[in-house]
Amino acid sequence: MATVAGKDSMSTLSFMGLALEQQAKFALENLEVPVGCVIVEDGKIISSGSNRTAETRNATRHAELEAIDVLLQQWQSIGLSPLKVAEKFSRCDLYVTCEPCIMCASALSILGIRAVYYGCSNDKFGGCGSILSLHESSSDQLASSKGFGQKGYKCIGGIMASEAVSLLRSFYDQGNPNAPKPHRPVRISQ
Repeated sequence: MATVAGKDSMSTLSFMGLALEQQAKFALENLEVPVGCVIVEDGKIISSGSNRTAETRNATRHAELEAIDVLLQQWQSIGLSPLKVAEKFSRCDLYVTCEPCIMCASALSILGIRAVYYGCSNDKFGGCGSILSLHESSSDQLASSKGFGQKGYKCIGGIMASEAVSLLRSFYDQGNPNAPKPHRPVRISQ
């Protein structure tokens, strides 16, 4: 099993490179905010995702949730119990090009992911330290009789951050064709 020693280890850079090159660039080519991820178990990629919010017109279709949904459907189709699914997530690491937002960071906590490695920080919506530190929380508030609840997870950021920022800049420099039109006239400062 491949282990990740830190943010500069070869496997960490390799998995982040795949998240950037395959998933985030795919999102950019499809006029989506260029965020991509891969989920790794035992040193192998078992799922991947890219943002699909514009395509689906659904604000919850972030890269992380796309990859998670693939796994949930796969594991449920082979009859894994909710506890077995939780056990499998506890052996998985997520590599994502931008810090998970509060929604995604919370979902990862509830699922019990082992670790998250991300590229650039998310200064507006970041749930792994920029705005909230949901990776550090452990709560029984959401716990159910099936043993689910929020669990803390290891989180390391800044991996290939400049490459992730470059993709985001490319997207916003070209203009977001899916952005809502302003309701009020835009004032230009002089």
